[in-house]
Amino acid sequence: MTPELRSPLLVLGGAKSGKSAYAESMLDRFEPPLFYLATAQVLDEEMKERVESHRLRRKGRWETIECPFLLPSALAAFEGKGRPVLVDCITLWLSNLLCYASGDPESSIDELCDVVAAADHPLILVSNEVGEGIVPDNALARRFRDLAGSANQALARACASVTLLTAGLPLHLK
Repeated sequence: MTPELRSPLLVLGGAKSGKSAYAESMLDRFEPPLFYLATAQVLDEEMKERVESHRLRRKGRWETIECPFLLPSALAAFEGKGRPVLVDCITLWLSNLLCYASGDPESSIDELCDVVAAADHPLILVSNEVGEGIVPDNALARRFRDLAGSANQALARACASVTLLTAGLPLHLK
C-alpha cells in the first residue's frame, strides 16, 4: 500500500538509496501526463547510462523537461495547472549552479523554496543527503556539501512532508 501524498514532499537519501523510484511511485497513482523536471546534464557516458535507466523505468507515462539551471521558473510554470511534478534532483541542480553558472546559488535556493511553498499541485523533490560522510578535502566539494545541506534544510521547511530513504526503505520525518 502506497502512503498518502502530502505535497510538497521532499525525498532525501544517499546515492542509490531508492529515492527516485520511491518518488516516482508516489506520483504513479495520478493520471498522465506526469511531469519530470530533470536537472542532470549528460556530460559523459556513465551519466548517459544513468539517465537512460531512469527514462526506461518511467515507461512513457512521464513528460521530461530538462532544466539544469532555471529550475525555479520551470517549476513556477506549473502553478494553476494541477499536474503532478517530480524534480530530480536538487543536488545535481546545485552542482550545475556551482560549476557552470554565474550568480548566487543561495538566491536561487531561496527562489526555489518560494515556488515550492506556493505549489498548488502534487509536487515531489528528490535530493541527496551528502553531509554524512567525511569532510571533503577541497574547497569546492566543501562548498557543495554545505550548500546541499542548507538547501535540504530550507526545502524541508518549505515542504509539507519529508521522507528519508535508506536501503530502499522510507522513513517519514515530517
